[in-house]
Amino acid sequence: MRDIALAFQAAQARRVRLTANEVQRLWAQLDQRDLSGSWEASVGPRIVRAITAGQLSTAAVADDYVDEVVDAEGADPGRAGRVRPEAFAGLAADGRSLDSLMLLSVITSKQGIAGGLSADDALMRGLNQALRLSTSEVAQAGRNAVGTSMTGKRTIQGYVRVVQPPACARCVILAGKEYGWNRGFQRHPRCDCVHLPTTLIARNQHRDQIGADRFSPTTRPGSGPPGFLDPRAYFNGLSRAEQDRIFTAAGARAIREGGDMGQIVNARRGMYTTTAYGRTLRATREGATTRGFFYRQERSRDIARGRVRADIGRQYRLTTPRLLPEQIFELAESRDEAIEMLRRFGYLA
Repeated sequence: MRDIALAFQAAQARRVRLTANEVQRLWAQLDQRDLSGSWEASVGPRIVRAITAGQLSTAAVADDYVDEVVDAEGADPGRAGRVRPEAFAGLAADGRSLDSLMLLSVITSKQGIAGGLSADDALMRGLNQALRLSTSEVAQAGRNAVGTSMTGKRTIQGYVRVVQPPACARCVILAGKEYGWNRGFQRHPRCDCVHLPTTLIARNQHRDQIGADRFSPTTRPGSGPPGFLDPRAYFNGLSRAEQDRIFTAAGARAIREGGDMGQIVNARRGMYTTTAYGRTLRATREGATTRGFFYRQERSRDIARGRVRADIGRQYRLTTPRLLPEQIFELAESRDEAIEMLRRFGYLA
């Protein structure tokens, strides 16, 4: 199963890379003399289409990945619904449009020019931001789709965090850790850890944690057996300079002196916190326009319940925001409720 997870991680990384290549190719077509005009006329819409296509590609394989893991465990293959890949494409992870998100990279370039940078340097700064944003959105679409697929597969009780070196301190201490099916998977920017869906979850099996393979940080894909990284073995396999770089000089010293690695790293976790899984309600306007899937579904739902007349047409007004998947996982109090909400908001068919 770990081989399946790592192979999936590598395949998703290739899909993300293809999107990045296309964004970089299109960015080169910007007219330095008219950044805004060339962006709006051609480059911007094409970049948005490239990112949307990338999101579709990473989301479309979620069910196959989860099904493969379940088959490997010989578990019940039944599921409550299938992932709708298009529900994860065409918008940013925070619910805004991809157009407005990616426009930030052009603004960054224009600000650089206004601040005295050469056009080439300013465009490079904007490109770096565009690549960072686009790859993050494509990868996150795949992760959200996997989380949704796991929810629809009742035999899945949780997931294991699979870490492959090189890795940061925060990820190292979480390697091999088990989470419930509805627990958020917190990440730092460019984190490449992957969910491994599993039917075996510690709290149900009266185990502490899935055993780790002890291997050195020189183990890389293709050069050694992949496994759940053992944090202490990983730390001990690093040079002193690398220990200090990854865990900070003070933290590495404390670990070398026998300190608890988890406690030491978590003491600095304020540096890595994210609001992605915060308690603020997160919704999206995607699918909520008069032609959108969610809009049409909600209108049919209210008509069936007699809340509005059958011929209301486009006069119908939504009264419920469309929640994002991660918000659903936080709000749902049971598996059944999560499945129902994912179906209600158009993420499960």
